[in-house]
Amino acid sequence: MAKNGVTFVPEVHVFCAAGRTRDQNTKLMKKITDAVVEEFGAAPGSVTVQIIEATLADKIKGAIPFNER
Repeated sequence: MAKNGVTFVPEVHVFCAAGRTRDQNTKLMKKITDAVVEEFGAAPGSVTVQIIEATLADKIKGAIPFNER
């Protein structure tokens, strides 16, 4: 979508611990795309969604690595 001569190309990044299936990731990315289309008025083909996964040993919360929880 262009507004005032500017092309609107939204990009969404999801950071999470690894462990979900390809199917779960795909479903989430499709739902995020649908939400951006509905709420921002973007064209579906202009929306980029990327899931960035960290191994459980490489992610920490409250000073405790996820693989030790």
